[in-house]
Amino acid sequence: MNDKDLAKHSLSPPVRILGIDPGSRITGYGVVDLVAGKPHYVASGCIRTADEALEQRLAQIYAGLAEVVTLHRPAQVAVERVFMAKNADSALKLGQARGSALVCMANHGFAISEYAPRAIKQAVTGQGGAEKDQVQHMVTAILRLSTTPQADAADALAIALTHAYSVSGLLSSNTAGARKSRRSTGRWRL
Repeated sequence: MNDKDLAKHSLSPPVRILGIDPGSRITGYGVVDLVAGKPHYVASGCIRTADEALEQRLAQIYAGLAEVVTLHRPAQVAVERVFMAKNADSALKLGQARGSALVCMANHGFAISEYAPRAIKQAVTGQGGAEKDQVQHMVTAILRLSTTPQADAADALAIALTHAYSVSGLLSSNTAGARKSRRSTGRWRL
């Protein structure tokens, strides 16, 4: 049975998931459909901001993600949780880029699931300390892509895959360190 036949015979309709890897210069996005518990590639790419003031870059991130939402119409959204960076200025800019992405998704009515970088790497590669090239390789293999996506797009696809595994019950709350957020309505936070 091919994927189209599988989708027709599935008891539940496909769930489209948008994964976002925020960055102040490059924000990656990845879209997968979860069909009968199996993720299928839809699209991925990067929103590259112009070399302008930070507030202009944040506006570009917002506008780019709004365009992705309009084009692909996801049902669920997952974003990478902020990690501690070595450089405080870089961490602040990353947090602001992430904030722009969160506001955009909230303004489009999405509940947002968040995953820690280590949990994403663990879910996709089996190793929480995996390098970027390992994540790219595994995303390419899992989604059966003919070419390797750019690093930021691969990270976003890894976030979408992690969320797909989580909602389909393939991500163990014990191995991934999941915890239920008090602010959420039943969404798992990793």
